[in-house]
Amino acid sequence: MTASGVSVRFDDVFKAFDETVVLAGVSLTVDPGEIFALLGPSGSGKTTMLRLLAGFEQLDRGRLLIADEAVEHLPPARRGVGMLFQSYALFPHLSVAENVAFGLKVRGGGQGEAEARVAEMLELVRLSGFERRRIAELSGGQQQRVALARALAPRPRVLLLDEPLSNLDPALREETRADLRRTVKQTGITTVLVTHEQEEAFELGERIGLLNEGGLEQVGGPAELYRDPASRFVATFVGRCSVLAGVVKERHGDDELTVRLESQPEAPAWRCRSSGELAVNDRVDVCVRPESVSLETGEGPGLSGEIETERFTGSNSFYTVRLAAGPTVEVAMPGAAAGLKGACVVRQLAGELPSAFAAAGESGP
Repeated sequence: MTASGVSVRFDDVFKAFDETVVLAGVSLTVDPGEIFALLGPSGSGKTTMLRLLAGFEQLDRGRLLIADEAVEHLPPARRGVGMLFQSYALFPHLSVAENVAFGLKVRGGGQGEAEARVAEMLELVRLSGFERRRIAELSGGQQQRVALARALAPRPRVLLLDEPLSNLDPALREETRADLRRTVKQTGITTVLVTHEQEEAFELGERIGLLNEGGLEQVGGPAELYRDPASRFVATFVGRCSVLAGVVKERHGDDELTVRLESQPEAPAWRCRSSGELAVNDRVDVCVRPESVSLETGEGPGLSGEIETERFTGSNSFYTVRLAAGPTVEVAMPGAAAGLKGACVVRQLAGELPSAFAAAGESGP
């Protein structure tokens, strides 16, 4: 089964509840057949975007388009949208096949056609032979696949996923994520999912829109958000990051600069990535990824500090280092380097450029 994907567009969308602005002029285009993840903290507006697209809420201003057709005034049943709810919303008194067929019955059609479609959907989600099972007889992952089959059965133009894996045990999520992505890509349907979990967004989403306080901070692929964050918020929300205060000493072209770290100004300056809006002597926050630095025990050139904690993950050991002037920095070292203790120095790895942004509370990008 392969569907022809359609585009989805939010055009300057505003939404408020009472006096609280939830979406403040959001514009976004999802490409045909794309899996697009809306990521952000609680209250950022991501679920409201999904509910607006589904027709469960009405926007205050702007436009919503599916396949270049304005849908903001259409009722949910006429938008051609299928939704996989966070709770799955399966009917416990119905069999697996009856649950999948429910949406088909609502929309009408012959019994033979419905039975064929149910069989096709259960084969797609690898549940052929489960037609007569009751929902209570299924695992959490199997229930999620039944809910997905039900959402896809009526041939929607767009699939919406609301925190689709939040009800699963952590051990099941990785396998279920892979199954979900395989199934959705096999159908070719345009998909928009909402999640507050970075790992879920990175594994499922081909592109990600990171929301904060009702606006889009950045839209891009997972690697782009991680390696080239557009703001301090993106850098600190996506992945692990230590923030060190500094001052710009030199600019190098449009996107690189040299920063002297305030905690240890006598230490070697750091080369950083940044926009062209920062000037010499501006105060900045340098966002340091754990894998962009290294540490050595003892003394030497670099940021001097003391190892406070170690978190061993097998392939890596993550050290929290208390720098001599007070701030902490997290350092990822190979698992073979486990067990380090005491005084150390932290150094920037060659070729690794942390991102620098205008210091919190100051003007800048």
